[in-house]
Amino acid sequence: MKNLLLSAIALTILQPAFAQDSTETKNQLTISGYAEAYYSHDFNRPDNNTIPGFLYNFNRANEVNLNLAFIKINYQTDRVRANVALAAGTYMNANYSAEPGVLKNIYEANIGVKLSQKSNLWLDAGIMPSHIGFESAIGKDNWTLSRSLLAENSPYFESGLKLGFTTKDDKLYLSAMYLNGWQHIQRVDGNSTPAFGTQITYKPAGSVTLNYSTFIGNDKPDSLKQMRYFHNVYGIFQLTEKFGLIAGLDFGTERKVQGSGSNSWYTPVLIARFTPTDKIRLAARGEYYADKNGVIISTGTPSGFKTFGYSANFDYLPVPNVLWRVEARSLNSKDAIFTQNDTAKKQNYFLTTSVSLSF
Repeated sequence: MKNLLLSAIALTILQPAFAQDSTETKNQLTISGYAEAYYSHDFNRPDNNTIPGFLYNFNRANEVNLNLAFIKINYQTDRVRANVALAAGTYMNANYSAEPGVLKNIYEANIGVKLSQKSNLWLDAGIMPSHIGFESAIGKDNWTLSRSLLAENSPYFESGLKLGFTTKDDKLYLSAMYLNGWQHIQRVDGNSTPAFGTQITYKPAGSVTLNYSTFIGNDKPDSLKQMRYFHNVYGIFQLTEKFGLIAGLDFGTERKVQGSGSNSWYTPVLIARFTPTDKIRLAARGEYYADKNGVIISTGTPSGFKTFGYSANFDYLPVPNVLWRVEARSLNSKDAIFTQNDTAKKQNYFLTTSVSLSF
């Protein structure tokens, strides 16, 4: 991975020396950035100022903090592309905690080569955004301030090889991946099992996006051999100029530690957004997450993690690259899995505000 990062940097440095047109070269290399600060009030007032462990964005409670900030260098030609982004923030601390050393701050580092002159067929290698789900770590690209339970408990990033093909009319995208695991840059210790992913995205019209993504692999040491099979399906529908809808569903199974059979989990989500003006957006979300056997979210309670979530969102854009957001969110569980003043509770409520800048 170190060699991969050095190669990406070398591409951006050496290319101008061989370019015949310096103006064209400058256009091939772009620098962008993003930063999002926030304050999240957890009404359960946790002593350690950290919200429940299954939420990885905006996870510091009752304090002003930085969720994500990164600087990104992008290099793009007709046949070669490369991205390097270094990041910091509480999102990075939570999601990259298992990665060693400098890898904890690499948001993205990949190189791509176009394999065909006639077809839009690319091979990319490195650390890349996940092929799973409709939400990313970049808040401005999401309809709601916080991420859904579906997004928070599936990969935000992945490391490996990706072969992707897009049709000439841009309506169909197909890809297959060889991965280092379920949101890992480095493999889990004791794991030598490859993981695989696929993605099919179809856009029958400009207002509709349909997606089906999969993951297959063992995310544990080889000795446990707990194969995981995961499916992500979603649709994005811009029903009118001002009203849009997202519907998503995750379903996964993982082999039991002992005995035969598998444990399963699933999570549906529905998000509606209304945009009355260019500067104001309103959104509402309903979701449910069921993981009785604690494959992804372990609670140690009889019913496991069975939780409904609701949120309401207000966005304001004073200028095109600045976004101010406010969100009220509630989580309601079948078991008392939350804590307030050393007392177990079935509910948790949050009020969060954020300001983001992109350039």
